[in-house]
Amino acid sequence: MDTIPAPEAPAAPGETGPARTARLILASASPRRLALLQQIGIEPDALLPADIDETPRKSESPRELVRRLAREKLAAAHEAARRREDMRHAWVLAADTVVAVGRRILPKAEIPDEAADCLRLLSGRQHRVYTAVALVSPKESRRERLVESRVRFKRLSGRELQAYLASGEWRGKAGGYAIQGLAGAFVVKLVGSHSAVVGLPLAETSALLEGEGFPVRERWGAMA
Repeated sequence: MDTIPAPEAPAAPGETGPARTARLILASASPRRLALLQQIGIEPDALLPADIDETPRKSESPRELVRRLAREKLAAAHEAARRREDMRHAWVLAADTVVAVGRRILPKAEIPDEAADCLRLLSGRQHRVYTAVALVSPKESRRERLVESRVRFKRLSGRELQAYLASGEWRGKAGGYAIQGLAGAFVVKLVGSHSAVVGLPLAETSALLEGEGFPVRERWGAMA
């Protein structure tokens, strides 16, 4: 497991107390999750991506899978943080996202054929996106949330499919697409959380952090 220093957020003038001393570790190397946290004014102090086996277990449902993966990522990052004096008393946040049609779990596409299969399956129909968020506090308190969103794609033409495959945007994305990118043009309906489909539900994540004493909003005034 590699530790990736996160961009350091400058302290606001006169900033003291929890807003200055609180430390947060994001158990992910995803630039999308980092950008989402930054959107709500949170700059993690370190990124601890967890290298775990994400293969679904036999008969495991999408809900069960995404919860398990978030918990396993959290456990791995938390264990690594406890071995570091400067991170021992940090909040640790982990998340995972799964795309499914019924109980069928779609892969994180790595080759064009995988992406094409996913997109043909999603074309003209509704699918579900499950994102689980897990948090452990410096006091070892653990909390988690599961967010389910429903997304409907328009019927994709052969030209649209080939153009999207040529973009390469699908690579490494659950379900073979990124809603925050070009594939946003395919979405005709979304019920749920847009940020959860991207990779991190902001309202739920903020609530989890605040519930465990992390100062989410203390820097907002300084950002104005």
